[in-house]
Formats: sequence, structure tokens, C-alpha cells
Amino acid sequence: ISLLSLGGMTAFLPLYSKRALLVGVLAFVVFLLFENGPIRLPLHIDGHVDPRFERVKLVFTQNFIDGWERGGASLAVYHHGEKVVDIWGGYADRASLRKWKEDTLQVVFSTTKGIGAICVAMLVDRGYVSYDDLVMKHWPEFGQNGKDNVTVQMLMSHASGLAYLDENLSVEDAMDHKKVSGLIERQKPHWPPGTRSGYHIYSHGWLLDQLIRRVDPKHRGIGQFVKEELHDAHDIDFHVGLPIEEMGRVARLTAPSTLDRLSEVLTDFRVIKYFKAIKNLVTDSMLSRALGNLPWLECVYQMTVNNPDFWRVEQAAALGVGNARSLAKTFSLVGEKKLISKKTIDLLEVSHYSDTDLMMAEDTIKGNGLFFTPLHRGKTEYHIGHTGHGCQQVMVDLGNGLAIGYTNNALKTALGDLCRTWKRLQTSIYDSLDL
Repeated sequence: ISLLSLGGMTAFLPLYSKRALLVGVLAFVVFLLFENGPIRLPLHIDGHVDPRFERVKLVFTQNFIDGWERGGASLAVYHHGEKVVDIWGGYADRASLRKWKEDTLQVVFSTTKGIGAICVAMLVDRGYVSYDDLVMKHWPEFGQNGKDNVTVQMLMSHASGLAYLDENLSVEDAMDHKKVSGLIERQKPHWPPGTRSGYHIYSHGWLLDQLIRRVDPKHRGIGQFVKEELHDAHDIDFHVGLPIEEMGRVARLTAPSTLDRLSEVLTDFRVIKYFKAIKNLVTDSMLSRALGNLPWLECVYQMTVNNPDFWRVEQAAALGVGNARSLAKTFSLVGEKKLISKKTIDLLEVSHYSDTDLMMAEDTIKGNGLFFTPLHRGKTEYHIGHTGHGCQQVMVDLGNGLAIGYTNNALKTALGDLCRTWKRLQTSIYDSLDL
């Protein structure tokens, strides 16, 4: 039977039958193609889990067995400050058979914004800045061209109207914080600040870096701040601006194939909404203009992000380098009041915007640098944290005392709770605690 004849047959089928037939045909095609798909490499899982969380390791392993993890991944869980899961598996680079190791790192994309939010919260906690402050109080030149009413809270909540810059940046420009400062100062908002929220894909990182340079008494950039306040002070293996000597530990990122994307859609049809974002990449949309600010950085089909030269850029919105352990430990220290006090934690739990995001065209709940995601497990209705391109994840559940980090280098199409590997892992963690 040809697909053409199938098309003719569907004219006589009710709508639900057409959908069922389409799903059946797609599933059959996927089956045939995956039969001759990538070679399965020997399964490699390592690490430690508390006996209460054995099912989490089983689920982590099952993600590889099912082909949902095509490369490597790491998962870490802290419960009331205790590390109860720290596992990793697969390959940091399939092509060279380089296994994922305990100290393997990777670019975690927008999950870096979660670390940036904690850095700003630490400065708020120390009294150097308030979320209610006007940005121009600390950065007078910022106030020109219609930005005089922008507050720190608007910056953190993606509501400043600076979702992209009118001028694109070279690698050299992106490494020159004075050049970046001038571009931001001259930039006009793309909508009235504070009226709406629109995800600041790259510009968020520059805004945080410039703010920190001005309110920190030592005038450190975010890269140095992370190194001294997290890496050195708390043994957190996270970097914004990776030292050359650490580059050999970084996993190679790979994009999902069309078949991989289709497989995700067949698991959950809601994933199809991300294809709209892919379409917007090739149109003159706000999204394409924002991504165009760094024309040398590609991570959807081409993977120029694997260029080690780019890992040196202190881009606090997209180019942080870490792993599940470093992400989970940071947010566990937040929950345990080791980085900030309860008064500042309370401020992180305040949401400011719950409208349709102007950039991503979907409903989101944003607070002071972190996103709120419905949870409804145990004592918690929402967890706070940040997702990243390809299904990187960090979250803290303050009510249940949980902090979770997850990273993977064979990127996924879906994000957050629509990402099947992450959702399966998250469910197993809460089930292990009967929450």
C-alpha cells in the first residue's frame, strides 16, 4: 500500500481514525528506521545512590536502554542537604568512545541563568542591592533611551524589554565587558519595561554580569564571582568562563535527529509545540533576532557550541559549564540557607509575571531570576529553578527539602516537564520518598 493510496483512504475516515492512522504510519516508519539506526554501545552507568533511591538508578538506566539517552547524562539529588543520588552514565563523546566520568562537565545552556540568579540573590542578601532598586541607581548610564524606570526585579524577570540587542556581537565583542556595557546603555527597549515579560535568551547574561560588576564591592564579573563564591568557597564545579586547563573534561554535544524529535512527539504530542520555535528560527521573529546576537554560537542543528574557544566567554545566560552535581549542590545550599538567608529565599519564592511570554509565546511564571513549575507533590505546589536547551535542569523544592540537577549531552527537543527523560527521573525521585 503506497502512502498516496493511504492518503486517499483517509478522506473516508472520521477525524479520530485519521489521527490514529497517522500515528500508526509514523510509528511504523520510526520502527523501520530505528532498526537500522545508531549502533548501541555497551551500557555504562556509575555513581552512588542511597538505598531509598535505588529505583532512581533503575529509571536512569532505563532511559539509556530505551534509547531516550543517546549520549551521556548525569543526575544528582540532595535531600535536606544530604547527597542521596550522584550518578552518571553513557558517553561524553560517542564518536571517540569517551565515557562519561565522575568529573565530566558540559555546557548547560540557559540553566546557567539559574546560577546567575543565585549570584544576584547573594548580593541582595548582603545588602549591596535590592530587587526594588532602579538599575540606574547602580549603573547611571543604563538609564538612557527609555530605560530610566527599569528595576533590578524587571531585569531578573525578563521584563526590561531588552530581549535582544540591535547590534550583533563577535566572539571578541562578547569577551569585552566594556563593549557589551556600551551596547546595552545605548539600546532602546523593545517594549515598555515592566509591562510584559519576554525571555531574554542571551541578553539576560550580559545584564546580570554588568549589574554584578557594579554592585559587588570587589567589582567582580560573574565569572570571577562564581569562581570565588561557589567554586572555591563551596567546592562547586561550575564555571562561567572555563579555564583552558579544564577543557579536556567537557562532553561533546550532539543535536537530535529528525527521527529523535519525532520519537519525542510520539511519546507526548505536546512536544510538537517546540517545532513552532524551530520555525521561528528561520523567520524574522524576536526569537531569531535574539539568537542572531551571537551568530557564531549554534546549538540547534549545527553544534558550534562544541568549540572550546567559546567556553571561555563569560556568558551567564547560555555558556555556563558544569554538571548535575554542581547544579544540585548550589540549589541545595540555597535550600539549607548556606548561601542566602530565609528573607532572601522568601524573595525568590515571589512570582512577578505569569502571562504569555513575548519571546516564547507560552505561559510562564517568572520570579527574581527563576521559573516556577507546577509540581503538586508533598508540601509543594511549585518548584523553582531553571531549565536549559536540550533538557538541562536544576530545581529546588523548598517544602520537601529537595534539590535536583540533571544534564545530558545528546540534546532533546522538549524542555522541562515535557522532556521525557527528566520527567521520568523526577517522578522516580518523588516516588522514592512517597511524596
